[in-house]
Amino acid sequence: MTHTELTATATTSLHIPRPSTPYQGDIARYWDGEARPVNLRLGDVDGLYHHHYGIGDVDRAALGDSADSESEKKLIAELHRLESAQAEFLLGHLGDIGSDDTLVDAGCGRGGSMVMAHQRFGCKVEGVTLSAKQADFANRRARELRVQDHVRARVCNMLATPFETGSAAASWNNESSMYVDLDDLFAEHSRILEVGGRYVTITGCWNPRYGQPSKWVSQINAHFECNIHSRREYLRAMADNRLVPQAVIDLTPDTLPYWELRATSSLVTGIEDAFINSYRDGSFQYLLIAADRI
Repeated sequence: MTHTELTATATTSLHIPRPSTPYQGDIARYWDGEARPVNLRLGDVDGLYHHHYGIGDVDRAALGDSADSESEKKLIAELHRLESAQAEFLLGHLGDIGSDDTLVDAGCGRGGSMVMAHQRFGCKVEGVTLSAKQADFANRRARELRVQDHVRARVCNMLATPFETGSAAASWNNESSMYVDLDDLFAEHSRILEVGGRYVTITGCWNPRYGQPSKWVSQINAHFECNIHSRREYLRAMADNRLVPQAVIDLTPDTLPYWELRATSSLVTGIEDAFINSYRDGSFQYLLIAADRI
């Protein structure tokens, strides 16, 4: 089922809590109104709708001849393959997950990574988002796939989730941590994770060695109405909240091919140059950080 068909069957059954701050209200409205083709058309490839970017080398053979009438369709499929590869890379760092475990996706978007997590581990996956439209979309998609008993999205603040203390075997943020205070975020992840549980984030962060956020980082902040943190802030806030990094992986070289390919597509949004230039000049980094709750 495509995003158009899913939208046509939308319901308003979700309980929508009031935002606790004006900024949260702004973010909820932003994502409730977001309908970028770059997110929706990529998801239509196989029904997994993501809200993150891709990693890995571009398969030039899969793209074929640029003069081919199917070239744009092949390019979109390749972009989607790269973003699904990013999600698989994140899931691969969650540790030893069993079918009886519960995972939490903080900032779950339209739910693509949650479905992938359930397919990979057979476990229960809970997602949270400020956007009622995203949660409704994710839950409809789970019903279409008949995994609604294992995959669920809720409308709530990732800084104050309804999950019991120590109830999650693992949790993650995939390009969603730039919308919140990191101390508050990691305090909540530390609360819901069992001792020994794994937290993983993939995120863009500004590089302290550059000195200050570059003009490109400022453009990205303005485009997405977010507040990108520095690498140093992530590590400090984790240490303050009983999350001990086990892996810090620089994915910047791995994500550049995605952006360079996307810049040649019909799905450009105008922010591509800011990502490409900031990754190339070293002012912006794309990181995976995996940490254990002690």
